[in-house]
Amino acid sequence: MSAMQHAGQVDVFKARSNSALAVLLWAAAAFGIVVTVVQTGLPGLRFAAPLVLMAFAGWALFWRPAVVVSDAGVELVNPLRRIGVPWEALAFVDTKYALTLVTGSGRFASWAAPAPGMWGARGARPQHLTGLPESSYGPEHSVRPGDLTHTVSGQAALLVRRRWAEQVERGAVAGGRADETPVLRRAEWGIVAATLVLVAATIVTLAA
Repeated sequence: MSAMQHAGQVDVFKARSNSALAVLLWAAAAFGIVVTVVQTGLPGLRFAAPLVLMAFAGWALFWRPAVVVSDAGVELVNPLRRIGVPWEALAFVDTKYALTLVTGSGRFASWAAPAPGMWGARGARPQHLTGLPESSYGPEHSVRPGDLTHTVSGQAALLVRRRWAEQVERGAVAGGRADETPVLRRAEWGIVAATLVLVAATIVTLAA
């Protein structure tokens, strides 16, 4: 269930690298289950808890996280909670460590859009530095590595900043309300409960 009511065109950003990691974990878990069944038969599935935990982690940590952008604002879908930031609450978009929405009530980082490492920044080309929303640039028209458009955080930040600028130009965002506009937060208790159950089952399995 979404943390906020979206409106207008809804854009969902997910990093391809995260999706690839999820698929890799699923493939490893599936291979482990097949080997277990081949070697021990169906009764061996009682020892499959660690593999199920691996597959679940792939979904929760890498496949599920996203940045959802609409006319209503930005929603960060993180592993254990959702954060809905209305445009009026947004004061600044940071990319130092990850796509981070700075509001009057705190800073909220996206699990789906981490900033690049050293090698990611070195791959920058001139086209990755031009045509960005004005809020992307720092002193002397500098660009932070996390804002480069070939990086995960840069792609997500570009999506957020462009929609934010569109809403401001349309007059749909009232300025000066970042401190008084609430940020919506919702814990994913179902995922927390499932994680605890699988961790407990894994501990029991490994201790048997």
